[in-house]
Amino acid sequence: MKPIVAVVGRPNVGKSTLFNKLAGKRLSIVKDTPGVTRDRIYADAEWLNYAFRIVDTGGIEPKTDDVLLKYMRAQAELAIDTADVIIFVTDAKAGMTDADMEVGNMLRRSHKPVVVAVNKMDSMTDLTPIYEFYSLGLGDPMPLSAEQGKGVGDLLDEVVQYFPKENENEGEEDEILKVAVIGKPNAGKSSLINRLLGEERVIVSDIAGTTRDAIDTLVEYQGKKYVFIDTAGIRRRSKVNEDIERFSVIRAVSAVERADVAVIMIDAEEGITEQDAKIAGLAHDNGKAAIVAVNKWDAVEKDDKTIYRFTEQVNQVLSFMPYSQKIFISAKTGQRVTKLFELVDQVAENHCKRIPTGVLNDVLYEAMAVNQPPSDKGKRLKIYYMTQVGVKPPTFVVFVNSKELMHYSYTRYIENRLRENFGFEGTPLKFIIRERGVLEERF
Repeated sequence: MKPIVAVVGRPNVGKSTLFNKLAGKRLSIVKDTPGVTRDRIYADAEWLNYAFRIVDTGGIEPKTDDVLLKYMRAQAELAIDTADVIIFVTDAKAGMTDADMEVGNMLRRSHKPVVVAVNKMDSMTDLTPIYEFYSLGLGDPMPLSAEQGKGVGDLLDEVVQYFPKENENEGEEDEILKVAVIGKPNAGKSSLINRLLGEERVIVSDIAGTTRDAIDTLVEYQGKKYVFIDTAGIRRRSKVNEDIERFSVIRAVSAVERADVAVIMIDAEEGITEQDAKIAGLAHDNGKAAIVAVNKWDAVEKDDKTIYRFTEQVNQVLSFMPYSQKIFISAKTGQRVTKLFELVDQVAENHCKRIPTGVLNDVLYEAMAVNQPPSDKGKRLKIYYMTQVGVKPPTFVVFVNSKELMHYSYTRYIENRLRENFGFEGTPLKFIIRERGVLEERF
């Protein structure tokens, strides 16, 4: 899992400026994290071959000092709970304030790694303004001009030193299937895990957003162990206006990344929404095996066509992931809940499935015979062969004469033929298109 770096500090000290600088192309950004919110409250970055996730905790600008201190305490608490490293941004021009000292005390007592960045430095040679920040007791303050990009490299050099080392003792734990349960607030994620456990271990409440942390729960069923990760509910963008929601999104993204299978919880009473599609996009964009669990099915008035109509709606809204497996459950009554284990096993197996190259190409050549590759301006696409190069998700390299001629629609056609022949229910498939040069074509 990528380390999380939280940027905290008073309003107007330059947190967002620093975040935007860290989220710029100069730092070889891998990608913006896909999925839920379009505002850039978090981004994935690399520095010195370290990949990490940065979180901007900005947003609220309180009017009074009392509210400011309360806000900063809450912000610091969230950073302490969630982040692996905290960048505490202060303002060289304003000097150290009571709020800075108060939050500094909290951060120091947390024993989390903290790097103090003294922003808005006019000169990187005259370091006089940073001296008073030594009294925070958080190590050497780092001079910074986020606006000009000065001192950013030195700051990141300091940050990456604190990243946790890879756990060498994961062994057996890696063999246990990890299942992330994601969805909107109040969709029934915690209720499902409690039902699977048979005990009230995860707090359940009708208040949306009760679960704020990603909670790992070990569940054993018919002699097999599973780790279920209950994540905080993800709200619509318009409601992501508090730091607590920002961190909820980060936790959900991190939970999906370390999971093998994502269970996307849909509220049957509410119906499937665009927000559900964005949450499902987290699993799809991360190449995870996926199950759509329609919860509260007991509360829906039904006739003999209800399940077909709802399935059609799910397929329409989640048109980008037709491979996902669907199950209609009630976490409250336990209806079909144990069937979930069977589906988890099935999609996890397909997520790791390997197809021998010879068998793969038999299907490819047969598909091309039925539906000839496209041509453009007299030049026809040639597909020489394909081979599987990875799993989780199954990944295929297709060798062609021209990448431009390999249209998305024909890639989708090949994908559909593979699914018809080999199943792959519940898992996305990834295709890498490679060109072979003229000299290679002769052999």
